[in-house]
Amino acid sequence: MKIYLVGGAVRDTLLNRPVLERDWVVIGETPESMLKQGFRPVGKDFPVFLHPDTQEEYALARTERKTSHGYTGFAIHAYPDVTLEQDLIRRDLTINAMAMTPEGDVIDPYRGQRDLEQRVFRHVSPAFTEDPVRLLRLARFAARYGYLGFTIAEETKALLISMVSGGEVDYLVPERVWAELLKALKEQTPSAFFYALKDCGALAKIFPEIDALFGVPQPAQHHPEIDTGVHTLMVLEQAALCSNNPEVRFAALVHDLGKALSPKENLPHHYGHEQGGLPVLVQLCARLRVPNSYKALAAQVMEYHSHCHKAMDLRAGTLTDVLTTLGVHKPQHKLAEFLLACEADAKGRTGFEHRAYPQADRFRAAAKAIAAVDISPVLNGELQGALIGEAIRQLRIKAVAGVINDDQAL
Repeated sequence: MKIYLVGGAVRDTLLNRPVLERDWVVIGETPESMLKQGFRPVGKDFPVFLHPDTQEEYALARTERKTSHGYTGFAIHAYPDVTLEQDLIRRDLTINAMAMTPEGDVIDPYRGQRDLEQRVFRHVSPAFTEDPVRLLRLARFAARYGYLGFTIAEETKALLISMVSGGEVDYLVPERVWAELLKALKEQTPSAFFYALKDCGALAKIFPEIDALFGVPQPAQHHPEIDTGVHTLMVLEQAALCSNNPEVRFAALVHDLGKALSPKENLPHHYGHEQGGLPVLVQLCARLRVPNSYKALAAQVMEYHSHCHKAMDLRAGTLTDVLTTLGVHKPQHKLAEFLLACEADAKGRTGFEHRAYPQADRFRAAAKAIAAVDISPVLNGELQGALIGEAIRQLRIKAVAGVINDDQAL
């Protein structure tokens, strides 16, 4: 059996990055011969097998032929006569089209090592345009390797533009878009994902709600970067610095969607953008089938991030009501994640990156006071109906007022 390590494992080995999973390609075998050697089949669309001992994936070498639009529109040819070079040429980027023998020798027919050294993303062949997911994958690689200085080759950028203008990206299905977005949010530089899409015109097609923010002005005294789209991706980068949680990063990404709807006569001001953006968020989450936990945190951050920024000026009643809406009196809540996203928003502005954010401390102290309130006397008393809720609210307001007074005394 001729086997070669392929794909990301070779690429990351050469970049001296951790290899998280190893995929192998097998030359000269058939499904029947693989089964006889104890491999377990797992591939649905083409022959992939799990090694009986290591459980690593072994795929028969194959070629592909485009038969229809989308990432599933391919006819697969996986037979013993397929060569290693034929298998590698169907891959997306040169840096992913290298193989390595078990002894460590690199097979590089499409000059992937050169592009690794020059930090360039370059397509292997014109067949790149046949699969719209490759455009998303390339943008995700920009998010992963952007910190190393990788750029997209001009000829590859031209291909990306042709995929957008030719309508191939219109065949992307929501599940794959969300899957790639989620992976991008977990990368080191997630903003690079969106800039890569914007540069080829795909952002307007795939994430129109984000694209609509670019060119929308904000008040210069609060936002020296002016552009709302630029601010949004600065906030995403700040979220990436302070949290590995993709829910926090997603909330940071979408927190200002309502600013794209602000009337032109009001610009650069955005009155009521917090509430105004909620229907846009619902629409985006429905289209991409975003999990409810992501949607819920994003909605909280969108609606109440301005309250958090004004924490030092909020009256005890208002602060109590906001925190109650955030559910801090319940055993399970996401105040910590909410505050991380709000802090990212405050710091995601030119010149504000290293400013302290004491508002988070005010919210945390008030939330702790609310959680400590003993409401049993009210629940066991003689009040009925809405009077019970109001009495509990007053107890919590009193506790929060104590926090505010203590802070002011300092």
